[in-house]
Amino acid sequence: MAKEQLLSYEDALDKFEVVIGLEVHVELNTKSKMFCGCANVFGSEPNTNVCPICIALPGSLPAVNRKAVESSIAIGLALDCQIAPTGRFARKNYFYPDLAKNFQTSQYDEPIAFEGKIDIELESGEVHTVLIERAHMEEDAGKLTHVGGATGRIQGAEYSLVDYNRAGVPLVEIVTKPIFGAGDKAPELAAAYVRAIREIVKAMDVSDAKMERGNVRCDANVSLRPKGQEKLGTRTETKNVNSLRSVENAVRYEIQRQGYILANGGTITQETRHWHEDRGHTSSGRPKSDADDYRYFPEPDLVPVQPSKEWIEEIRASLPEMPSLRRRRLQEEWGFAELEFRDVVNSDLLDQVEDTVKAGAAPQAARKWWTGELARIANAENLVVQDLSITPLQVAQIQKLIDAGDLTDRMARDVVAGVLAGEGEPAQVIEKRGLKVVKDDGALIEAIDKALASQPDVLEKIREGKVQAAGAVIGAVMQAMRGQVDAARVRELILERASK
Repeated sequence: MAKEQLLSYEDALDKFEVVIGLEVHVELNTKSKMFCGCANVFGSEPNTNVCPICIALPGSLPAVNRKAVESSIAIGLALDCQIAPTGRFARKNYFYPDLAKNFQTSQYDEPIAFEGKIDIELESGEVHTVLIERAHMEEDAGKLTHVGGATGRIQGAEYSLVDYNRAGVPLVEIVTKPIFGAGDKAPELAAAYVRAIREIVKAMDVSDAKMERGNVRCDANVSLRPKGQEKLGTRTETKNVNSLRSVENAVRYEIQRQGYILANGGTITQETRHWHEDRGHTSSGRPKSDADDYRYFPEPDLVPVQPSKEWIEEIRASLPEMPSLRRRRLQEEWGFAELEFRDVVNSDLLDQVEDTVKAGAAPQAARKWWTGELARIANAENLVVQDLSITPLQVAQIQKLIDAGDLTDRMARDVVAGVLAGEGEPAQVIEKRGLKVVKDDGALIEAIDKALASQPDVLEKIREGKVQAAGAVIGAVMQAMRGQVDAARVRELILERASK
């Protein structure tokens, strides 16, 4: 499908005001599903984590997962929401091919949490307060695999397979109120908001928060209205966007697409749309339903959820330090420049760097390892850095050996390679590969004297004050000692020997 015609981003912003709304779905990492005892795990063989309840066999009755309710309350509190003293589940009636009961058990007019807010800081330092309308509990749908097409989507597929493993997994849907005033920063704000939600639920350990697995997904609503008009424009909802870059790009694309239509006298269709990351555009899904179309009614098989004030306060007291406060504290403690710290945060490596520092490494050394060498290795192997088989403790152990002069930087990279190859702990790799700095000055002096004797012209230059000529001798000594020497110490000894 070809891209639709677009208005330039600048022209769209000049003519129209952008209004966005974001619905973020967070899969909870409870051990079991929302309404049954089936395992809530990722990657199982299709249709193995199912039971009569989650595949809706007649006579099966659901029961609410207490841990999922607790996690939902915690999310609401973290977003400065009010927690409802009582709330009901409802049946959301819509054709779900991957929910066997053909309705979704959700919350409608009685959400667990409501009326919250969160401050979002952009890279420029600009802060936007995003108002939260509600955070409600529901269940996830299963997964459809479309077979036979060129794109993996339903269009052009020969048939589809249904995996009900994910059906019934606990979800919290966080819905913002309309967000005004972001202007040209609307796409960046959308991505920053989703990042903030992901960081919060990850810090709270209520979700694995892996967007590539769908643990956190965003439905991005975009509408435009002529500047000065009070009435909101018709919105579109780009569904299930599962990366931060895609959220930003999808919002930007919709602004330009809708801008072109409106600028040329057309009208916007209220619909869901799909984001195609590979081609950089959205495509039409289905006409967007309003709440009335879902025919919500109270779920008769579930009693209302009524968390006590004592339980709510107990959950509040257990909340961890919020990510925004943690970032400010760590940046100050580590003394990182803004760009250095942003590099760590944007790489999603704050946990790894912090744990490496806690294990004894200097902050700058920890940052360089994770955002430098380890990121390079992961990129070469088409992995994310966090999936490399090396721990912050191991990185700190290697850095301590560098600091003590027992390893050179090059030798340390060899140790890392050995750890990643499964050769054991750093000490074991060093022993197996013979990777320890030679500290015996006698052996170094012998190698230096041989190198100087073979390069008398270099020796003369050094004695004339051209100390940069020592580099040639250092290289020869490093080669003779198989790189297992401290180059700085070799240079000191060369200058000492040349002065005699």
